[in-house]
Amino acid sequence: MSLKPLRIMTVGRPHAPFWKDAAAHYLERLARFRKVTDTVIRDSDPALPIARRVEEEGKRILAALAPQDIVICLDEKGRSMTSRDFSRFLEGLSSDATRRPCFIVGGPFGLHDSVREKARHLMALGPQTLPHELARVVLLEQLYRAETLIRNMPYHHD
Repeated sequence: MSLKPLRIMTVGRPHAPFWKDAAAHYLERLARFRKVTDTVIRDSDPALPIARRVEEEGKRILAALAPQDIVICLDEKGRSMTSRDFSRFLEGLSSDATRRPCFIVGGPFGLHDSVREKARHLMALGPQTLPHELARVVLLEQLYRAETLIRNMPYHHD
């Protein structure tokens, strides 16, 4: 079963080698099931005030969105799901023939309200605040897990 492409959009490149390696590992695994477009949005100048940084990053995210993107923002106030619920959610998103799921991970200070307002869905990875680089890896792992659940493959354990 091959489903439509996914898009992952993140602010800033991971700096530590272990974040890069972990993300690459799950991107490679996901590629077995779907085409994944990994879009990196340039982060803002660290010398800027936080609000300005987040605003600039938000403008870059909005400019990078395509009309076919179904925007799903990772946000601590979003909906939390079990892995099984997430797999059903992903499968439902994939049923729209003309659109593709686009998961957005903000930078170190989160997402601008303008990006959240554009989202069709807000999704939380849990109640904790995670570094954005770790959030990206967790998202990729959960996407891979969802794909294995959709296909009844032996990766997920109840």
